[in-house]
Amino acid sequence: MIRIDPALTPKDLQPRLERLFELSAAKVRLLEREWNPRRGAPVTTVRGKYVPREWTDWTRGFQYGSLLLQFDATGDLWCLERARRRIAQYMTGYARNTEVHDHGFNIVSTFGGLLRLAQEGRLEGRDNELASCARTLKTSGTVQASRWTPTVDGQGYIYSFNGRHSLFADTLRSLRSLALAHALHGSVGKRSQRQLWLLRRLIQHASVTAKYSVYYGEGRDIYDVWGRVAHESLFDPTDGGYRCPSTQQGFSPFSTWTRGLAWVLLGFAEELEFLATLPEEELEPFGGRLKVEATMLRAAQATADFYLDETPADGIPYWDTGAPGLLNMGDYLSRPADPFNDYEPVDSSAAAIAAQGLWRLGTYPSRSETGKAGRRYRQAALTVAQHLLDEPYLSTDPHHQGLILHSVYHRPRGWDFVPPGHKIPCGESSIWGDYHTRELALLLLRQARGEPYLTFFHSS
Repeated sequence: MIRIDPALTPKDLQPRLERLFELSAAKVRLLEREWNPRRGAPVTTVRGKYVPREWTDWTRGFQYGSLLLQFDATGDLWCLERARRRIAQYMTGYARNTEVHDHGFNIVSTFGGLLRLAQEGRLEGRDNELASCARTLKTSGTVQASRWTPTVDGQGYIYSFNGRHSLFADTLRSLRSLALAHALHGSVGKRSQRQLWLLRRLIQHASVTAKYSVYYGEGRDIYDVWGRVAHESLFDPTDGGYRCPSTQQGFSPFSTWTRGLAWVLLGFAEELEFLATLPEEELEPFGGRLKVEATMLRAAQATADFYLDETPADGIPYWDTGAPGLLNMGDYLSRPADPFNDYEPVDSSAAAIAAQGLWRLGTYPSRSETGKAGRRYRQAALTVAQHLLDEPYLSTDPHHQGLILHSVYHRPRGWDFVPPGHKIPCGESSIWGDYHTRELALLLLRQARGEPYLTFFHSS
């Protein structure tokens, strides 16, 4: 169980946050100098160098989105201009890609980042560019929402690249694309029924994920405990009936792949923040604000509590809570995670994603029990960040392209590099781990500096 530091503040972490962005400045330049975009998207490092993996092209947005985060934190204009060129050149066509469930990763991290910076007054006026960003985001949200499987109860979900039968936990964070597209269609009085369907599908997908992907200790199976997450939920696409839990990247359908849980935790926390900006009348067709938010809040709290209980003392999780090698490691939850052990790898990327979710859930302006638990979630987020921002996780080697070490991609398929002399993957980075650590660091750095709270949408 994580040992939460009750006194830690964002201000206490400010020197480490600033050091991270100092190291990050060299890392983003190194990758831009050495990476050929014609190779595809960088995914994970091997011996400190990023390599592609052609499975689905879901990571390119993290490369260029990292440049925007670097500019946001430091004002580095080289990063901004590089991001603008790369996004226009390589990301525009992705908005029309109907084959994937990852628009929230690729398009919101790039075009969404540019639009947010412009709305915050951080960019020079380029009306054509901003109009293009808005068009792209509306297209992306519509395309993402079109990947739809109805369920037997009259709701539905955005199906994964596996097919119409498959609901992934990860997809919850792609709801950001629907949220932005909905917001960009104008004020509530001007939205047509066609435009309101984006919000409907956002809420329905979140509801189905909360119902089937998250467990609440209610006896669905003998492994049903508060906050466990199934990576994949399978349905009969002919009638929309639920079949069973499954997984692609976890150990089993009845254990929790920790990055999948982290996506769920962060996704629900962000959507709660977004829904708080909508007028009451927009949520009335879906049962009203209290009903919609209660579903998401319960799922977010459950996953947060599970994470805190099932993560080692420093808040850095192993890749799956049911990974079989953990049995050889004694009371591994009572001490900090060991990325150099001989049995099971840690996943620092899950920690970066979950920490952001914990902070957002902890700061959510609650109308219920979150207010009582909020401080615990915030302090847990800071505790995780404190460890991520230091060695052995922070990459200080100037020749290593990665920023955060000890991330894994796909343990069951053996896609992660095992260094000589070791028995498990360690010492390498993932492009999403680097991106989400930068995003977490920017969120906390803004808090430390007294700057506006970071969201994927513009709330004013």
